[in-house]
Amino acid sequence: MTEPVDYQTDPTRYKHWKLQFDGPVATLSADFDENAGLRPGYKLKLNSYDLGVDIELNDAINRIRFEHPEVRTVVIDSLKDKVFCSGANIFMLGVSSHAWKVNFCKFTNETRNGLEDSSQHSGLKFIAAVNGACAGGGYELALACDEIILVDDRSSAVSLPEVPLLGVLPGTGGLTRVTDKRHVRHDLADIFCTTSEGVRGQRAKDWRLVDEIAKPAVFEQTVRERAAALAADSDRPSDARGIALTPLDRSHEENSLRYKHVTVEMDRAARTATFVVRAPEGEQPVDIAAIEAAAADWYPLALARELDDAILSMRSNEPDLGTWLIKTEGDAAAVLAMDATLLAHRDHWLVRETIGHLRRTLSRLDVSSRSLFALIEEGSCFAGSLLELALACDRSYQLALPDEPEAAPCITVGEVTFGLYPMVTGESRLARRFYDEQSALDAVRAVAQQPLDANAAFELGLVTSNPDDLDWDDEVRIAIEERVSMSPDALTGMEANLRFNGRENMLTRIFGRLTAWQNWIFQRPNAVGETGALKVYGTGEKSRFDWNRV
Repeated sequence: MTEPVDYQTDPTRYKHWKLQFDGPVATLSADFDENAGLRPGYKLKLNSYDLGVDIELNDAINRIRFEHPEVRTVVIDSLKDKVFCSGANIFMLGVSSHAWKVNFCKFTNETRNGLEDSSQHSGLKFIAAVNGACAGGGYELALACDEIILVDDRSSAVSLPEVPLLGVLPGTGGLTRVTDKRHVRHDLADIFCTTSEGVRGQRAKDWRLVDEIAKPAVFEQTVRERAAALAADSDRPSDARGIALTPLDRSHEENSLRYKHVTVEMDRAARTATFVVRAPEGEQPVDIAAIEAAAADWYPLALARELDDAILSMRSNEPDLGTWLIKTEGDAAAVLAMDATLLAHRDHWLVRETIGHLRRTLSRLDVSSRSLFALIEEGSCFAGSLLELALACDRSYQLALPDEPEAAPCITVGEVTFGLYPMVTGESRLARRFYDEQSALDAVRAVAQQPLDANAAFELGLVTSNPDDLDWDDEVRIAIEERVSMSPDALTGMEANLRFNGRENMLTRIFGRLTAWQNWIFQRPNAVGETGALKVYGTGEKSRFDWNRV
């Protein structure tokens, strides 16, 4: 039986990355152990990577965010001679299932999006010091950085060779960032993406594929100077003390995942998983000194880490559980008090990073290819930050108790609901829900901070359905049974379209193209058939294509 994927690690267990710190600059060096792939059957030669490499990368960036607030610039380079990163390991892709390939691409894109998120919201800047060949996913990592500096040594080049070599797309993030972020002219991008040897030197700069080139003798100095310049413009603190991201308190049982604040119960017969998020309990810190003392145990940070790990674990390890039921438990007042603390100190580095972790975790929920139903029952606390969970869902059901109004579950819209946790579109989930229609948003704002029972929430359009206690069991049961009986492929496409129904931007295009284009191409014989490009790569055989255009 295949071991489940574990997204938890720490620097003492890294096999692929080396972290060094020098005041405001951290250097994250790629030195991938070719014999330490996450699965058997391939070697990570030439700094090619698999999911295990990116799990470490994700952890390293979080360590920098929280444990090293003095760091303002991260330089990503390589310790391999003449190789920066050759991208995703082709032999790993060749032996992986379709679902593994697509979810691998999704996680790598989320990790790279996280670099841009920290640059935009937290003042943490990134430089790709491309000191060797940089191909495919390696160039996608560079594209996610604020600046790319390429060594001008007549051999080092950047490339996206997936189309000519493998018959697939460069993760979709590469194509999108080349055009949307770097504004490479589309005809030049066409040449670039169909040329397996890539582009080097002055041409790479002229085409906007990199920001700067430097001869080998001055390359390191150029990188240092740019890192210092970016650090000078950052508002990350120079004298703050970081907090340790201690291991999560987690138990993984046959049919459940259990953390301090999050539980996932799996019903394999019904093909559902129930997520329960619990509100903070007891006295919570309200001033910065107390928040810093709580460190990784501070509820909103602990919640973000636990929920993030649970989402990732369920996506990778439980692909057959296609419907997630989202519940909450606890005191809504405690959630709203937590929100007040977040808003009061949102400019402090630790609070800002915690908000960022919550924002990225909620976005991970948005792009998960699972049906999401919120169940608002007695004892629920869908208030403020936790209301975001319901707003992220495809449907929400709120129990009405006309004969027991004092026991009826309520939802509460908080100030955070109006934009503290924007989706990848840049808009709030509330704005997405109402297509930015001002009258609907004004009506919701008028009742902010007020508990809303099922009928009030339904009238405002905040929930999908408000069955009473006589109809609740049957309506919810039928809705879930109908959902799990439908085609998972069709649901994934439908949900991705409906969840991102408004404005488009670079990130929505990345995930939309991953869901549609790459998902489709990864299943085509031209890529994964017996003579497909991915299957015969490295064998010396020539791929044989079906020339019929579809």
